[in-house]
Amino acid sequence: MKMTEENSLERLNVTMDDVNAMIKKKEEIEEQIKAYYDVLEDQGVGVEGPLVDAEGYPRADVNLYQIRTARHNISCLQNDHKAIMAEIEEALHKLHAREKAKREQDQAEATEEPMEQQVTLPPPFAQVDTVTEGSPASAAGLKVGDEVIEFGSVNTKNFQNLQNIASVVQHSEGKALRVTVVRAGQKVQVNLTPQRWSGRGLLGCNIVPVQR
Repeated sequence: MKMTEENSLERLNVTMDDVNAMIKKKEEIEEQIKAYYDVLEDQGVGVEGPLVDAEGYPRADVNLYQIRTARHNISCLQNDHKAIMAEIEEALHKLHAREKAKREQDQAEATEEPMEQQVTLPPPFAQVDTVTEGSPASAAGLKVGDEVIEFGSVNTKNFQNLQNIASVVQHSEGKALRVTVVRAGQKVQVNLTPQRWSGRGLLGCNIVPVQR
């Protein structure tokens, strides 16, 4: 049983750095695909355009080698893109699963602690600067001045910059994220679901980093 639990934890051992690296690789692949599409557009044939003339002979008005190479590379890169998207999705699922497991563990540990025991809160890494009325952030209960100590899979230990939070938000549209803040010295947890609304972005609040 112990070995099974250890193997399970190993499978969940993915970090935000891993996800960000995958996203960067995905963007590089997309840039390469666009470059090869530009080659085909310059040749005026596209992906499906014929490479022979009306009599069945190879066209002399285009660079056949360049076109065939671009089409082949687009096909290969599209497979790579599909694979990296699957890896990103799997990694995010693992992050959410680890977050859920951590939440359950935290709840179990909380029930074991005496109520009178003073809990030491981790230092915040960001603060809620503004919250727009009617936004997802407002509906979740976030308030101006809330000090963020956990935002989905991002916490005080792994936070590097606001891009960490942006990545989680971008890939969690429509999914509830656990956000833990310190408000008036008390730990407060809310469920925030990034989603489209009448205003800008997916949250409707502004979060700024806290100088540490």
